[in-house]
Amino acid sequence: MPTNRTFTMIKPDAVADGFTGPIIQQIEAAGFKIIALKKVQLSSEEAGKFYAVHAERPFFQSLCDYMCSGAIIPLVLEKENAVEDFRQLIGATNPAQAAEGTIRKQFARSLESNAIHGSDSDENAAIEGAFFFTEKELA
Repeated sequence: MPTNRTFTMIKPDAVADGFTGPIIQQIEAAGFKIIALKKVQLSSEEAGKFYAVHAERPFFQSLCDYMCSGAIIPLVLEKENAVEDFRQLIGATNPAQAAEGTIRKQFARSLESNAIHGSDSDENAAIEGAFFFTEKELA
């Protein structure tokens, strides 16, 4: 059963480039309610835990290094059909293939520095949100 929450994080490139405000404005304009938001810097250990599912992939270390390179903005969002609608809002992982008007098309630098993460399932949204936020913060 689909839930009405999803997880996202604005990545270091977009934060460093000053795109946090415009990205959040676009998220809210699309009807998402922000349930939780904070600004944090991941340690190498935290990045490794968050991306453990990719540990055997050749890009794992590069991804972890990138995610530790600057501040990120994790958020939990709420909206009916949240995961699917948010994936459409952010666009394809590769910004060169993302549809016009999507967040990645507008704000991403490259495939690796693609501005924003979006959970790919309700289950992962819950896991990823719990990685960054306590139950009290999600109330």
